[in-house]
Amino acid sequence: MRIQIAVVAIAIILIGGQNLEAIANSQSSTEDNAEPTLQIEAGYAKYGNYISSTPIDSQSIEFSQRIVKEIQIRFTNDKDQLLDDKGQPIKGRTQKEFIIGLLKLKPGQVFRQDLLEADLQRLRRLESFNEVNVYRQEDAKSVNLIYEIKERNFPSLILGGGSNEDVGLFGRVGYKDENISGLNDKLDTTLQISGKDVQFNGQFTSRYRPEEPNRLGYSIRGFRSRNISGTFNEDIRLSNGERVREGRFGGSVGVLRAFDEWETAISFNYTRISLRDQAYDVVQVDRLGSPLSVSGTGIDDLFTLSFAVSRDQRDRRDNPTQGSILTLSTEQAIPIGLGNISSNRLQGDYIQYLPVGWIGNGKPTDNPEMLAINLQIGTTIGDFPPADAFNIGGLDSVRGYGYGKVASGRSYGLASVEYRFPIFQSIGGVLFTDFASDFGSGKTVLGEPGVLRDKPGSGFGYGLGLRVNSSFGLIRGDLGISNQGEVRFEVTTGQRF
Repeated sequence: MRIQIAVVAIAIILIGGQNLEAIANSQSSTEDNAEPTLQIEAGYAKYGNYISSTPIDSQSIEFSQRIVKEIQIRFTNDKDQLLDDKGQPIKGRTQKEFIIGLLKLKPGQVFRQDLLEADLQRLRRLESFNEVNVYRQEDAKSVNLIYEIKERNFPSLILGGGSNEDVGLFGRVGYKDENISGLNDKLDTTLQISGKDVQFNGQFTSRYRPEEPNRLGYSIRGFRSRNISGTFNEDIRLSNGERVREGRFGGSVGVLRAFDEWETAISFNYTRISLRDQAYDVVQVDRLGSPLSVSGTGIDDLFTLSFAVSRDQRDRRDNPTQGSILTLSTEQAIPIGLGNISSNRLQGDYIQYLPVGWIGNGKPTDNPEMLAINLQIGTTIGDFPPADAFNIGGLDSVRGYGYGKVASGRSYGLASVEYRFPIFQSIGGVLFTDFASDFGSGKTVLGEPGVLRDKPGSGFGYGLGLRVNSSFGLIRGDLGISNQGEVRFEVTTGQRF
């Protein structure tokens, strides 16, 4: 494409020697939303993404867009070094072809800054990467892109144990890998053994790969769990005075697909919910004679078909500094099995991260200063097991309340706001407040478990917490105060959202 510069030359004569760069700058300053303007830099003319291939003293200027010539993938170790002790390049687990397949900006294409930034964020959201940076080598006609990637330490083996009021002493072992075969396939398993029970949770996920559009991703999960029920808490126990235990086992199979920035999943799920006493014998009613299940046997089967769609615009997966994530889902129960349950469960979850600079000095930190906002809403249409009600209250809901102590409803809404700020490089602080309500839907749940146990139906909590980045991941400690004056301090891992 050739653009004559006669008009520019005339302007030079009229102005009497004013330099071309000043003309270009004056033009661009008068129209904020105008078309790209002519600029002169380092002896070459620029027009938008176009750069001249001839000097500015020619009679005409030939413009050409810079082309991405080459993309290089380099890996670094924990010391940010590109070479090992033998002087050889660090070898990463992730296949380089897989990484390039995720990029929108590829060799041979016209360079665009917005696509580069989108690709950088896309890579930073992968759980297998700890840090991703990109560097440019460019001349007047071409750009080379160099990605430097620090991978997370996978696979990981986690050993632990403890004691709880249900099963007593227990031991736990977990295995996790986010980068099987160098393709970011994921395996996450946990096994817990106690004198009373064996519990497990395992999931394998092979993600959808944009470079293979005809291949769907897939996910397979199996689980077995046992806990003190959050719906039927200790305010009303069983006729023998024991607390209600809630057992679940089942699995799911799903297919995954991505459309631009939207990720979708369709899954077939099965869950058997059983209500039991301390000896793990099935029970049908509580002390007041209220039913614990739809089937009346103490056991309900849930066969469901679910669909979920999400859009992740965070700048990185762990401790994002800005961006948002939206998830919408629907789950239709199929009336087969114990309980013959037919219902539809609808949920929405939105998180927004807003960077602020109220006390920070702008220096990089593991705990960036920000406002984090979480809005959730959900409802269930039709019959459903009371144990599957929306239980509000607890460490991942309204802090300051125990789990399920606010409400057990058919519907719910939850709003949380956190102000996160750095204290030291690896330690951060949080001021938070949570509010949630079941919108008066507790009385529509079978047996009215929330109403009979005097759950308020709505409540809020506030408090402060610490976040510590350790070799085991982020450790969270929150001191919450409820609007009823209850104070709770709880420790877990990972951010609240």
